[in-house]
Amino acid sequence: MWIKNCRAQVMIYSLMVGLCIIILALALAKPVTDFSTTARNNTTATDLGLNCTDGSIDNYYRGACIVTDLYSPYFIGVLLFIGGAVIISRVIFD
Repeated sequence: MWIKNCRAQVMIYSLMVGLCIIILALALAKPVTDFSTTARNNTTATDLGLNCTDGSIDNYYRGACIVTDLYSPYFIGVLLFIGGAVIISRVIFD
């Protein structure tokens, strides 16, 4: 008798998984941004940075600075997109 309610259970489970992914993305936003900021800063006695503010750095370091700067919004955006896709797919296709 419990099989007739199985689709509703899967829908609720998918909603929970999607919300967990979105919460994970929001929780990781601050550490990922801090990592990106630390990596782009100047080199100090305790931290090793890329010195992105220096105008005379090599093109390879400049490319690494750009990639590091773009890493955090794309990473968080992809996680939010995946969470939203899980939720929307269950609502549309069920």
